[in-house]
Amino acid sequence: MEEVSVDSEQDVTGQGSGRFQEIESDDQNSEKIESDELFVQNGRQIEANGLDDQNCVTDDGQKEFVAPAVGMEFESYDDAYNYYNCYAREVGFRVRVKNSWFKRNSREKYGAVLCCSSQGFKRIKDVNRLRKETRTGCPAMMRMRMVDSKRWRVLEVTLEHNHSLGTKAYKSIKKTGAGNKKKLDSNCNAEVQTIKLYRALVIDAGANRNANFSTRRCQTSSDCHDKLNLRKGDTQAMYNYFSRMQLTNPNFFYLMDLNDEGQLRNVFWIDARSRAAYAYFVDVIYIDNSYLSNKYEIPLVAFVGTNHHGQSMLLGCGLLAGDTKASYVWVFKAWLTCSLGRFPQTIITERCKVLETAINEVFPRSLHRFALSHIMRKVPEKLGGLRNYDVIRKALFKTIYEGLKPFDFEAAWRVMIQRFGVGDHEWLCSLYNDRAKWAPVYLKDTFFAGMATARSNETLTAFFDKYVHKQTPLKEFLDKYELALQKKFKEEALADMESRSSNPELKTRCSFEFQLSKVYTREIFKRFQLEVEEMYSCFSTTQLHVDGQVVIFLVKERVLEEGNKREIRDYEVLYNRTAAEVHCICSCFNFYGYLCRHALCVLNFNGVEEIPSKYILSRWKKDYKRLCAPDVESSSTESIEQVQWYSQLYRSALQVVEEGVISLDHYKVALNAFEESLSRVHHTEEKPNKNLL
Repeated sequence: MEEVSVDSEQDVTGQGSGRFQEIESDDQNSEKIESDELFVQNGRQIEANGLDDQNCVTDDGQKEFVAPAVGMEFESYDDAYNYYNCYAREVGFRVRVKNSWFKRNSREKYGAVLCCSSQGFKRIKDVNRLRKETRTGCPAMMRMRMVDSKRWRVLEVTLEHNHSLGTKAYKSIKKTGAGNKKKLDSNCNAEVQTIKLYRALVIDAGANRNANFSTRRCQTSSDCHDKLNLRKGDTQAMYNYFSRMQLTNPNFFYLMDLNDEGQLRNVFWIDARSRAAYAYFVDVIYIDNSYLSNKYEIPLVAFVGTNHHGQSMLLGCGLLAGDTKASYVWVFKAWLTCSLGRFPQTIITERCKVLETAINEVFPRSLHRFALSHIMRKVPEKLGGLRNYDVIRKALFKTIYEGLKPFDFEAAWRVMIQRFGVGDHEWLCSLYNDRAKWAPVYLKDTFFAGMATARSNETLTAFFDKYVHKQTPLKEFLDKYELALQKKFKEEALADMESRSSNPELKTRCSFEFQLSKVYTREIFKRFQLEVEEMYSCFSTTQLHVDGQVVIFLVKERVLEEGNKREIRDYEVLYNRTAAEVHCICSCFNFYGYLCRHALCVLNFNGVEEIPSKYILSRWKKDYKRLCAPDVESSSTESIEQVQWYSQLYRSALQVVEEGVISLDHYKVALNAFEESLSRVHHTEEKPNKNLL
């Protein structure tokens, strides 16, 4: 390789960072969607953030460039240079390329050092006696190199200068070829050059200080939804937190979205453990935007799933500028960059038209359902002013929770409307129009993995419940975010250990109970065990009629009502012995992921001693995360395969780490296992790898 030293001043005029910035934590595990989809919307190119030709700050002086830092990455050398040049303009110095390195054969540039124009001293033979010496041996510099991902990574930075800095930005001079200069001038004049920066961003230094907007700024009612409503210093605190997480959490991932004025608009992030969990438990997710819709201090949106113990788990977080379709679409697409092409089977949200529109656009293959518990929480607010409210509320609950078929629900709804004369009630009318997305009788074919809230005593609890209140500031939330995650991870690790190390107590002699006691995690088994116990409340199982291979049974159950009264209810169960299929009208399996008492009674009635394997979901098994390799879209390219290998190895190692910190004994065993594994991997390197030949 050949080293070329260049001592010339360079300039890029009127350029700033693009509208969208992608920041990724690991070259080997970077998954991206098409840039045209995420970074440029509606076919528009992005304006250069209001930077004028002479200065890299806005006309109202609100923005600043984050200082260079080790670990920043840029898509190209030009992007890295442009960033450092704009930073230099703001601080008040000029930039010079001190050194450049090129590959000997291809002449491709692979390394460079950018420095302050006052760096070093002129050689004696180059001194112009008519010009005063301006160099001071300034140490300020940024050294960078092209890495395997073809991005440019900052390896070394010195920020200190040994001379006074100008109050007005300088203009550097860049030597370019005629073709490049023509293209550059054209783009600068049009102010539409787009630069993608990695781990670098422009921030709104003044947060939300009042300022006189220029004519280039939005002056409509939508302004309030075009930037995050943060306190002064919050943006820098967030950036510092993300930078720290990348150093300690190598699979940490985040994205930041800037508006056309260079102000922070939307943010998304996901930690390493959540990324690992995503691969296993992305079948059903709950998108919690209650903090945003209820006007909390932090406009938080949380992606929440449920693990193999039925515990809630965080799968990503976002901060949004507003409750708008554009913001939701952006954060959903950001979240999908971690998915390796996997879409959720079911998405649960509050009842919100804006949210519904965004989900339909980004998740066309997913089933979108409204959280029933959220709807029921609004009943006092929406119906509290009605005469006979208590009676209406009771009738509404009975209509929603006791119906087994759509016909039952609609008949009961009509009776309620007519009886209380609320047929023209706006909220009830709109609720009825949306019934197919929230009423349990219409959701029996939707899989919820226990997040359905199909019973009146069930609710979806916010992941950060008890950690965040309405006035919690962002800086405090970032600390509590860590506490909440650590608590959840510890709970999961302890539940894993308990499930593997102890056998649950059996309460019946039913073979179904014994069968799943060996398979399910402790908590899920307890839930299934209740269904086995309640088989004894089903006092009659009779065959109604036969339809080909399908036999329809009627199971009668004594159901406990208010005041400890028992009411007899009938449940139809369809059974196909040949296909080993059983379906109950209560749809417990789709709602909760295990068979109900009624289906178990029918299996028992037909002499079946073991539950068919199709009704024993892998996601509830004790060893699910250890034995299951998550499905990812196949690829013929080795680079994509290596990304997948990395992700799987990382997830597997993370499980050892999580349980290795439970106690000193666990730590010693885990450390020994890692050392032994590494030794075996090194031994493998000495042998030829047939798969890669």
